[in-house]
Amino acid sequence: MEHRELIVPADADGQRLDRWLAAAGVGPSRAFVQRLIDGGLVQVEGRPAAASHKLRPGQRVTVYIPPPEPAEAQPEAIPLDVVYEDEDVIVINKRQGMVVHPAAGNRAGTLVNALLAYCPDLSGIGGKERPGIVHRLDKDTSGLLVVAKNDRAHISLARQIQAREAVREYVAIVHGRVSSDRGRIDAPIGRHPVDRKRMAVVPGGRSAVTDYEVLERFPGYTCVRAKLQTGRTHQIRVHMAHIGHPVVGDPVYGPRRCPWNLNGQCLHAFRLGFRHPRTGEWMSFTAPLPPHMEKVLRDLRGGRAGPETSAAFDGRQPG
Repeated sequence: MEHRELIVPADADGQRLDRWLAAAGVGPSRAFVQRLIDGGLVQVEGRPAAASHKLRPGQRVTVYIPPPEPAEAQPEAIPLDVVYEDEDVIVINKRQGMVVHPAAGNRAGTLVNALLAYCPDLSGIGGKERPGIVHRLDKDTSGLLVVAKNDRAHISLARQIQAREAVREYVAIVHGRVSSDRGRIDAPIGRHPVDRKRMAVVPGGRSAVTDYEVLERFPGYTCVRAKLQTGRTHQIRVHMAHIGHPVVGDPVYGPRRCPWNLNGQCLHAFRLGFRHPRTGEWMSFTAPLPPHMEKVLRDLRGGRAGPETSAAFDGRQPG
């Protein structure tokens, strides 16, 4: 990987790191520089730094620049679980372990690669790497997301999400006994001040609101339903960890050890609702829990009969 060493000159005193690097010609744009910073590829005096870091003369800035990769995603014949499709939208039940769109280190095998093979004509608003992608799910979060087939649909769906008109509800299994039957977590989220690959509740972060409701309690664990009011990166995972109840199997925000041999967190986007971008009709979809979450629940119930996921799908609203 190429790297560059720069020394901050006197006339850059107090400048933001991202602005100074962009002006210094590191990469084609400030957005490119910010992606390097968010990926932990920019260090000031040997430590990862935030984009807003105020520079001081004489500081040593090291920038690691990954090799160029093809910008345009390529179609791949990967099976998709299509829940609904018409001329404007596709609703997908994404499996755990699938990355939504290509990025450095994940150029193939993503949902976008599969979509391009399934439906080559998608909205172009997201660019060549994110055609049709209106919102995302983390790699190891399973469940529902909607894809736009054209720009009109993309704009409508994005506005609904921004205006909090779309419904996105999740089921999560978390560590500990959540004492309140329901609650709201209102805590701003931003990049972790030290580990730039993680998110955290930080002063000055972007507004983030999650409503939750307890579905079942077990010794040492709780199954909750969470409803996004905003859509920040890793929001539910960060918020549940913030209140002392990280998601089971979360390798980033939860305990390193887990009683189950999981490949990712027990978090599933089970309900998705939005107004159809062409007709205005309200549309609502649900997806059953994936096998790994059903297994964890069976183990927690000790083999006894339980409500399964009926409480999550009964139409009640959390919070």
